[in-house]
Amino acid sequence: MTMSMPYASNVLQKLHAVAFTYPAIDNHAHALLRPENRTDIPFEGLVSHLQGEALLKDAPHTLACHRATQQLSNLYGLAEGSSWEEVKANHMTTDYTDLCSRSFVSSGIQCILLDDGLGIREMLQDIPWHDQFTQSPTRRVIRIEAVAEDILRKKVFTNYKDPKSALITFTEELKEYLADHTRNGHAVAFKTVVCYRTGLAVPPKPLDLESMELLSAFSRFYSEHKDLPKIRLQKKVLNDYVVHLAMDLSAVYDVPIQFHTGLGDNDLLLDLASPKHLQPLIKAYPKTKIVLLHASYPYTREAGYLTAIHPNVYLDFGEIVPYVSRCGQRAIIEQILELAPTNKIMWSSDGHIRPESYYLGSIQAREALYEVLSNIVRAGELSEAVAIDIVQKALFHNANRLYKLNLQPKVADAHDKNRSRNTSF
Repeated sequence: MTMSMPYASNVLQKLHAVAFTYPAIDNHAHALLRPENRTDIPFEGLVSHLQGEALLKDAPHTLACHRATQQLSNLYGLAEGSSWEEVKANHMTTDYTDLCSRSFVSSGIQCILLDDGLGIREMLQDIPWHDQFTQSPTRRVIRIEAVAEDILRKKVFTNYKDPKSALITFTEELKEYLADHTRNGHAVAFKTVVCYRTGLAVPPKPLDLESMELLSAFSRFYSEHKDLPKIRLQKKVLNDYVVHLAMDLSAVYDVPIQFHTGLGDNDLLLDLASPKHLQPLIKAYPKTKIVLLHASYPYTREAGYLTAIHPNVYLDFGEIVPYVSRCGQRAIIEQILELAPTNKIMWSSDGHIRPESYYLGSIQAREALYEVLSNIVRAGELSEAVAIDIVQKALFHNANRLYKLNLQPKVADAHDKNRSRNTSF
C-alpha cells in the first residue's frame, strides 16, 4: 500500500500487516471512464454525492475531501501540503493507464465484482478491460433495472399491441436474460437500485400477470415513454414487479441480489432508503441471499440488526469510504460489529469513474478495520488472532464464499508486507 507515517511502536504488527496487505475481493464496484472522457465528469465526484454547482463549490470543504487530498498526494508522489487543485491537475495530466495501474497496485484488490449498469455506459470501459489491473478476472453483477429498460426499449415497445401481451413478453424476456447469464456463469449476482427509483418498501407479495393494477401501470408507462429515446423505469408497481422477478430467480439459481440502501445521490428519498422497509420482503424470500450495500448509512444499526436475525441477509460496507469522514467510518464499522456476524460482512470500494476511487475505497477501509479491531483487541475483548480472521473474512473470504468465486487469496510477498510498516495514520 502507499502509506506515509513511521511504523508506531504500539501497533499490533500481525494485525496491521494483514489489514494492509491481505488481498481483497471488491464485492461491489463500477466501471472506469474511457481516457477520452476523463474530463467530462467533475473530479469532485470522487469524494461527494453532491450535484451540480454544489459539487464544485462545497465538496472541497468536506473532511472527506481534505483526507483524500493528502492520500492522493501521497499516491501521486506530490509534495506534502499539496492542494486539491494540484491533485486534480496531476490526475488530468498523468498517463491514464499508469494512473490506473498505480491505483490498483496500491489497493490490494485481487478481484472486482462490477455492476455495469450505470447510465453513462457509452463513456465507460467494458468489463474485461479491468482485468489488466487485477490478479483474478472481473466478474459481472447484473443491474436488473438497466436490463429491464433495454428489453422494454428494444423488444417490447417496438412491437407493442396491448398491455397484457406486452407485459408477458417483457416478463419472459427478462426472466430468460437473467437465467441465461447466471446459468452460463457470466454473472455472479443481481443488483437492484429500486431504492433510488421508488424506495425500498417493496410489498412482500408480487402482483400476477392478471392484476389490473399491474396492467394499468404498464399501459400508462408505455404511453409516457413510447416516444422517448431513453426509458427510465420509475413507476412503483413496475419496479416492485421487476424486483420480485429477480428475487425469485436469485433463489432458483442461488445467486445473491444486492440492494442499494442508504447513502446516495439527491434523487434518493432518504426515508425510503432504510433497510427496515425490506424486512417483509426478506421474510417472503428466505432462500434468496440479500446483500445490503453501503452499510445502509445512516441506517447502519438497522442493517446490522437485519444481518444478525435473518440468515439470508449479508452486509456490505462500501461507499462510506471515501464519502464519510475518518471518524465516521470508524463509528460505522463499530456499529456493524455491534451485532452483525463477522462471517456475513463484506468490503467493497464502490469504485467508479476514476481509478483513485478504488484506491481510496481500499486504503480507507483497511485503516478503519485496523483502527477499530486493534482498539477491541487492546481492550481485551478478543485476541489478535481472531481480529486477523475477521479482517481476512471481511476483505476476501466472505465474498469468495457467498458469490461462489472459488478463488485463492494471492497474498502480498515479503516486499509488499514491508510496505505495510508505513501507514497513513
